[in-house]
Amino acid sequence: MALNICTAQLNFVVGDMPGNARRIIDAARRAYEQGARLVLTPELSICGYAAEDLFLRPAFIAACDDAVKTVARELAGLKGLHVVIGHPTGGDVRSKSVRVQRRLNAASVVTEGRVIETYAKRELPNYQVFDERRYFTPGQGSCVFQVEGVSVGLLICEDAWFEEPALLAKESGAELLAVINASPFHIGKDAERYARMADRARVMGLPLVYAALVGGQDEVVFDGGSFAVDAEGALVARAPGFREGLFSVQCERQGEALALSGQLVPPADAEADLWDALVMGVRDYVGKNGFPGVLLGLSGGIDSALVLAIAVDALGKDKVRAVMMPSPYTADISWIDARDMAARLGVRYDEISIAPQFEAFKAALAKEFQGLAEDTTEENIQARIRGVLLMALSNKFGSIVLTTGNKSEMATGYCTLYGDMAGGFAVIKDVLKTTVFRLARWRNQHDPYGAGAGPIPERIITRPPSAELRAGQVDQDSLPPYEVLDAILQRYMEDDQGVEQIVADGFDRAVVERVARMIRVNEYKRRQAPVGIRVTHRSFGKDWRYPITGHFRA
Repeated sequence: MALNICTAQLNFVVGDMPGNARRIIDAARRAYEQGARLVLTPELSICGYAAEDLFLRPAFIAACDDAVKTVARELAGLKGLHVVIGHPTGGDVRSKSVRVQRRLNAASVVTEGRVIETYAKRELPNYQVFDERRYFTPGQGSCVFQVEGVSVGLLICEDAWFEEPALLAKESGAELLAVINASPFHIGKDAERYARMADRARVMGLPLVYAALVGGQDEVVFDGGSFAVDAEGALVARAPGFREGLFSVQCERQGEALALSGQLVPPADAEADLWDALVMGVRDYVGKNGFPGVLLGLSGGIDSALVLAIAVDALGKDKVRAVMMPSPYTADISWIDARDMAARLGVRYDEISIAPQFEAFKAALAKEFQGLAEDTTEENIQARIRGVLLMALSNKFGSIVLTTGNKSEMATGYCTLYGDMAGGFAVIKDVLKTTVFRLARWRNQHDPYGAGAGPIPERIITRPPSAELRAGQVDQDSLPPYEVLDAILQRYMEDDQGVEQIVADGFDRAVVERVARMIRVNEYKRRQAPVGIRVTHRSFGKDWRYPITGHFRA
């Protein structure tokens, strides 16, 4: 006996139930032709993950129900095929003041035109980017179904991180655990998944197949990488990360046990995964929202250089436009390096001086500012002129503006509201400055998408970072050295360590308290920043929900 299992690692669009149903139908037919008799689609595949408050709309749930019926009907003629479809279901009792939830994060098993089983997720995550308890009621019981003589126990994502759901499936006769998932990417997440699923398989003494979602959805990226482990927890099959496809796992009975096998793709290094996540985040945000292309301000600095390289890898050079906007403080090497990089990648490149506009603003404000020295006010005027120009080009031509600020800047407020923060999508919002440099060097050594080797001029990487908004300015005039700053940010912001604990690790108290204060007082800026790609386990987005007005000190 051999059962061919297909993990349909697909990229769905939130709210496109007809389109998502068609993706499942087409994938199931291809898998059936290739011999599969069990097809696993990801969690909530019929509607995309996560649909957020769309889950609360009755018409949305009804459209999901209709889409599940469509899949079952169109696959009715494929004898013996079982397809697991993730979908929301149910309703609730509500008024304007009270709502009693009855919705479920479910998965249905369809075969030969019928839904033979429906299982509801038991463990609902409510941390990091997850909000499932806002929308769903925990399920009960277990789901075990038969395919080609194999008893398959169905779990949904978080269920497999806890013992009870898998134990109930085993007690109900499961010989194999099938886990459908919408598990977001962050750096190091894949190793954690493997370890937890291997532990689950060992404890249960059952092999496990893990079917993953792939694609970008607003700030979240799903990395795919579906896999299978044997009953001892050994990894026996793994699909590529960040790639759509149908991946096969063979299940054979050997005596009383089941043995799994399949293609075992080697893991990518951390920088390659991070690059793929950023590229996918840009490609899907731009593509799924229907933008014809992107544009960005190219300053000759490291951040905009990295964003340009990511954008070209994601979209191709013809959909990317770079604009250099020199001010009186822009060094010659900045526009020289910007021109060089644009030429290397073959993107449209324009230069628009902001000097005339800057002088006009100063003249208009001269009476109000009489007797006052120039300060950050004049610096911010320059940044805001650039923001106005980029948004004007965006309005005229329809391309979305990519902002170029990094996580270190977002944390400390080293950015200008309505200036360099003006735009529609923040590509490296969750990338610390030290990681920006590391990624730039990695991209110069690799060309993963064939867009051009060595795209970033070396001088951009090696020169001291500067906003170039006043004479002789460098970032370290206003910030601690990035190696120190980023180490503190990781501890304080990502890991919730307090000042005393960070100081005990050897950091200077005055520096730690200064960084903590900068994070606190700049919350109002972050609330007004564009959405950006999440790549760490704690980003300035859904992961970070702090009051703007508050006096607590960590």
